[in-house]
Amino acid sequence: MVATESPAKLRSSRTKSRDPAERSRGPVLDCARRGVSTALDTNGIWDVLRDVPDPEIPVVSVVDLGIVRTVTADRVTITPTYTGCPATQVIERDIRAALDAAGYRGVAIETVLSPPWTTDWIGPAGRAKLHAYGIAPPSTAATATCPQCGSSDTEEVSRFGSTPCKALWRCRACAEPFDRFKCH
Repeated sequence: MVATESPAKLRSSRTKSRDPAERSRGPVLDCARRGVSTALDTNGIWDVLRDVPDPEIPVVSVVDLGIVRTVTADRVTITPTYTGCPATQVIERDIRAALDAAGYRGVAIETVLSPPWTTDWIGPAGRAKLHAYGIAPPSTAATATCPQCGSSDTEEVSRFGSTPCKALWRCRACAEPFDRFKCH
């Protein structure tokens, strides 16, 4: 994003504010309103988004799943895990609420479908959280590793698990069923 005002002019306009609420928001929001992107803006927004849970798998955040594509001082771009995901509006609503609560009311949320989300966007922390929660992370391996006992003696029971992005698997060693995130 390109700054539209000089730093001196921005400093001058900040000191002219008579609204105590506006002054208390500090320079981060002043810059966001004026279209000036700073590392402080985007880092603060990323910090907020890291605490927004996925509505279907609450142990992972929308950042862990790679749903958040880009963050600028005035826009968050997200891509749902698949086109037509019923949780898309809930995700947008939860992100909006978190941004508003943190004082980022001027930040827009844009949903884009291209390029489509891929399981490659799930980061290592997200994969570890999925496994700890009892969901086998996506993998191109023919068999899934059981998140309960670690056995690879598993089989797919159904291509459709608890949500459309997961398949239902069963472990032959411990006999526990589990979801496996589908690769796409």
